Amino acid sequence: MTLAELRDRLPYQPLSLGIVALLASAALSVAYSATKEHIAAAELHDMQMSLAQVLPTGFTDNDLLADTLTLTGPKGQPLKIHVAKKAGTATGAVFQVAERGYAGDIVVLMAVDAQGTVLGARVLKHTETPGLGDKIDIAKAPWIESFAGKSLAEPAPERWGVKKDSGVFDQFAGATITPRAVVKAVKGGLDFFTAHRAEILGEKTS
Repeated sequence: MTLAELRDRLPYQPLSLGIVALLASAALSVAYSATKEHIAAAELHDMQMSLAQVLPTGFTDNDLLADTLTLTGPKGQPLKIHVAKKAGTATGAVFQVAERGYAGDIVVLMAVDAQGTVLGARVLKHTETPGLGDKIDIAKAPWIESFAGKSLAEPAPERWGVKKDSGVFDQFAGATITPRAVVKAVKGGLDFFTAHRAEILGEKTS
């Protein structure tokens, strides 16, 4: 029987496609196994760098990647919290918050001290419009630094908004939705910390 006759009698094309798909899957599996440790190490390095950006130098002496706890976040999702400590005493916390911007979710990493004052904030992920909404990125503009030193007491809760909404934070020309979302995210993070402060800092309650 010739090869041409064999092709006519057997489901040659589906079988060929199946073999190719199987080989491709095996190759991807091998590649993932070979690189997953490097990917994990890179992710840990990126998180270490981000944590360092939102915390003042010398504020903590513990391993923030190891000292964590998980609570139910503002939107009902599991939220990992990095607890900052100095000489064994909890001094603050770092965690992620997110709100919907103009083009998608904006993820913000924020740090607060034990009194609930923002130490720093950085946008980790966004898909906002280049040249307009991307001013929330520290690499594009210093706007995100305006949250440092803010708390629920200063400004007052009703002033946590952009100036267009009678708040204290600047908006961007042509992109008000983006800074509005970041302000809402950070304000929500402060509300969350206030509600869970004792649990996060390991304080005993009577």
